[in-house]
Amino acid sequence: MNSLKNWLADEVKAAMEPDYPNPLAIRDNLLRVMAAHVTVLPSGNDFFIDGPDTILEAALRAGVPLNYGCSGGNCGLCKARLISGQVKKTRFHDYVLTEADKRDGLILMCSNTAVTDLEIEAAVAGGVQDIPFQQIPATVKSVTSLTPDMVLLHLQTPRSNRLRFLAGQSVDLMLGKSLKADLAIASCPCDDRNILFHVHRMPGNLFSDYVFNRLKNHEVVDIEGPHGEFILHEKSTRPLYFIAFDTGFAPIKSLIEHAMSLEAAEAIHLYWIGSSDGSIYLPNVGRAWADALDNFHYSQMVTGFDLANLVGKREESLKALLQGILRDHPDVTASDIYIAGPETASKVAEQFFLELGLPKTRVFTPH
Repeated sequence: MNSLKNWLADEVKAAMEPDYPNPLAIRDNLLRVMAAHVTVLPSGNDFFIDGPDTILEAALRAGVPLNYGCSGGNCGLCKARLISGQVKKTRFHDYVLTEADKRDGLILMCSNTAVTDLEIEAAVAGGVQDIPFQQIPATVKSVTSLTPDMVLLHLQTPRSNRLRFLAGQSVDLMLGKSLKADLAIASCPCDDRNILFHVHRMPGNLFSDYVFNRLKNHEVVDIEGPHGEFILHEKSTRPLYFIAFDTGFAPIKSLIEHAMSLEAAEAIHLYWIGSSDGSIYLPNVGRAWADALDNFHYSQMVTGFDLANLVGKREESLKALLQGILRDHPDVTASDIYIAGPETASKVAEQFFLELGLPKTRVFTPH
């Protein structure tokens, strides 16, 4: 214990030096001593388990999309083979492992935690084709006004039926049998029970009108999905540029939170471009990320015209704004770029970056 105490003191002292090369290294070193390290084969993903988290919970929090179903010990879809290390059962499960399963070293990741460092063999979602279609009745946790024309809708799924999705995807929300909306998920897959949406006021739209005027806590909203291929390409270590036009911030927020959980990107840049001041409805989120992370950079801009209606000289004005981003960051041509928002603005931005010579495999939009 004295040796550990002295080592900790030395690490903290080193981290306080102005030229300390990597402030995150102390955290990783601490985790390696205080937490169990899990390596997933054959994908090579790895993460730490700290505290009472199960293997599955720790993986999802770290952005590793392990295969699972109910996450409550009922379905068996989160079975993994224990290659090395020791686990401890922390939750009862109804799913019965056969004697053959036990001989093969199979465990349920939703019901076990790590006692020592582990190597496990488990399936990891490699793309949208690995995420099943789901139908889940969720309850309204809260409806919070962000601006007069935007609310934050917080839905909570049952503990035994959580939503599997990839960052950037969308779902259909249904109220009763007649009110329906296709909305991008505005939260990270690392919390698969608490799902967030940004709902824009659209007078005359029955779903929007109900959410703004009548929807109450504890009402049931049915979720169907997910769908969409606007997802993070996790294996890239290039700098990431995210451009959100108006309500395009919802899927961009999900992508950024997932990227931050992976900690793989060299740098993350967020540009939130709004038609008006009110279109940038959560400015403090980007500012908080920039304050907390050395490699995160946030800028917001207002065009003064409707980005969904690029008539006349508006398209040229938008291109001039994008040209300004290029002047400030010439390295954008060596990055991955994610663009979301009104289709008209997104297409202009996509074409702008493709004409710079970037391949389509590095410029992504939901459309």
